[in-house]
Amino acid sequence: MDEAALLNGAEDRIAKARRARITVTARDAVGKPLAGCRVRLVQETSEFLLGCNAFGLFSGANDHQEKYRSVFAALFNYATLPFYLGSYEKERGVKQSVQLERMARWCRERWIAVKGHPLVWHEVWPAWGPKDAETARAMSEARIREIVSWFAGLVDRWDVVNEATVADRFENGVGAWAKRDGAAAMVGECLSWARQAGPRASLLYNDYNVSPEFEAIVEALKRQGSPFDAIGIQSHMHAEEWTLEKAWTVCETYARFGLPLHFTELTVVSGEHGWLKTAPWPTTPEGEKRQAEYVEKLYTVLFSHPAVAAVTWWDMQDGAWQGAPAGLVRADISPKPAYERLCELFLRKWRTAVEVTSGPDGSVFVDGFRGTYSISAETPRGLAAGRFGLGAAGATVTVVPGSVTAEPAPGVLA
Repeated sequence: MDEAALLNGAEDRIAKARRARITVTARDAVGKPLAGCRVRLVQETSEFLLGCNAFGLFSGANDHQEKYRSVFAALFNYATLPFYLGSYEKERGVKQSVQLERMARWCRERWIAVKGHPLVWHEVWPAWGPKDAETARAMSEARIREIVSWFAGLVDRWDVVNEATVADRFENGVGAWAKRDGAAAMVGECLSWARQAGPRASLLYNDYNVSPEFEAIVEALKRQGSPFDAIGIQSHMHAEEWTLEKAWTVCETYARFGLPLHFTELTVVSGEHGWLKTAPWPTTPEGEKRQAEYVEKLYTVLFSHPAVAAVTWWDMQDGAWQGAPAGLVRADISPKPAYERLCELFLRKWRTAVEVTSGPDGSVFVDGFRGTYSISAETPRGLAAGRFGLGAAGATVTVVPGSVTAEPAPGVLA
């Protein structure tokens, strides 16, 4: 499909991929239908993971932090936290677990799902890091088991290995390990260790190299039965934006593996295009307009693809990564038009809030966006209220005077 076809058909695809039926039945104390009950349904969270890296949490001046946290929590329900070996354990044995726990708890208290990134990567390698394959392998196993176990319940999603397609080009322990055993074997071992340490964790293999090499690793992982739950796709667009046709083709290419797709690192600049440009690298009004228009189109296309389960922006504020004007907010945390467009899409357009009245048989039927809901109903004996989760299979909710029961049980789907 070309751009026009992708955009023209997007809302129909979104309705099919992202909505499900809510069936509410109002009954009296002896089970008779209650007609005329006013029922209000308000979506609280989305099943779709709308994310951003949250590396800036608890750093900087207090006034800056207050704005950062407010803007982050207002839009995102998914946060990526930094577990790079070279920063998590810059000095051997001195680990940043307390800081990462604080960041993760802040997110979870706000119903923001958390992912750790990455457990094994050939870059951000500490000076003390081993150079030989076997020592790096043993250290990586110990690190994976320790971190996944330690953070269970706080961080239950992991980019287990990052960018293995190019690992063998690097002169360090991970590079030597990839050269010796092959990328797929290395990734497979790491996934197995992570699964053993976190049986309920969601595990990803993540890469920027959208190429036959990436596909070959995923194929090998599937063939050898490696335990991973999603495919992570990076999409940094400093030099130029992907065409919408390319974005759709990437989705179709990797959807064939039968796993959810996570766009794990998405970058679109709002200034001059380029890579590693000399500072200052400013945002511009024209660039912000271009960024906003493209972001609205791209997120619409990605949200309309049924295999895409998450999109993570990289980085929230200008200058935070590569010095680029790639934020959804400026360096002073003032929102750009792209941030406002995402708020409009994900907090209003693709969000359900309705008030309906039960019919003669006491029933109400609503097609809503999947996520977590609150429900309140006015019955002859007062207000009944509760919460429930709406997944792909739909939800059945029964209202009786004073109480609400739901199938599936209440819960945060994200």
